Amino acid sequence: MRDFDELQELARQKGPKKVAVVLAHDDVILRAVDHCKQNGIIRPVLIGDAKKLREIARTLAYDLDDDEVIDEAESGKAARAAVDLIKQGKADLLMKGKIQTADLIRAVLDRETGIRAGKLLSQVNVHYSPVFNRFMFVSDAAINIAPTLEQKAYICRNAIAVARAMGIAEPKIAVLTAHESVNESMPATVDAHQLKMLNQRGEITGAVIEGPIALDVALDAAAAEKKGISSPVAGRVDIFISPNIEAANILTKAIIYFGQARNAGVVVGAKVPIILLSRADNADTKINSMALGVFLSACMD
Repeated sequence: MRDFDELQELARQKGPKKVAVVLAHDDVILRAVDHCKQNGIIRPVLIGDAKKLREIARTLAYDLDDDEVIDEAESGKAARAAVDLIKQGKADLLMKGKIQTADLIRAVLDRETGIRAGKLLSQVNVHYSPVFNRFMFVSDAAINIAPTLEQKAYICRNAIAVARAMGIAEPKIAVLTAHESVNESMPATVDAHQLKMLNQRGEITGAVIEGPIALDVALDAAAAEKKGISSPVAGRVDIFISPNIEAANILTKAIIYFGQARNAGVVVGAKVPIILLSRADNADTKINSMALGVFLSACMD
């Protein structure tokens, strides 16, 4: 897969999928939804303040007549309504609108009414870098605050699944730390080494994991050579695993804003992909994310 334009075309071929958008009363969200609807990628179910939805749709010349609209503006109730649509088979994916991530994930993870499927939910950010001319993945920047070693292993597995679905047969993973030596006073380096060992023992499969490894070595083979480091990941990294949510969040936003990369975000580990990104993200990111979610949903069918 070469770029997001190709991803959108593949999603169009596999769509449309029905997407429940939680608190959809936002102009950027509706512009992105309209684009994907017009291109046959999605069929939206818009959950939110119906009056605001109509007002925004009118200013955008968006035709709501063909859309299912559920008038529910309260965050918790809107999230539960969306999850219930998934459980009833009336929607294929969830999408975060103007709702706090915690409110949406709480409904997803509810022990009695939720749609948790795997051992762990984690977000995978997918970036297309104009510097490296390829896709790169960052995880987890939105769900797991200070993941344990076991949680990091599942974060790796979830990211591997997304990368492989997008055509990277054996993604190369950099478990990022400040340097390449194991230091007991720096727990992230210990975890990184353990993840590499889990990979070598066949407990994390489908990828090559390197860690601990600093960002410069992961990105630049010349930096690795200068440091005397030999690694199949150096200069050829596909997936970045960060030590915690702060590091992942900073890295992914740096890639977007400093690196001018196009972006998509999805949460995996539930029964369906969850399109989840920052409320500040632009329409292009939301379109890319819907295309990614639809593509992954088709892969799960």
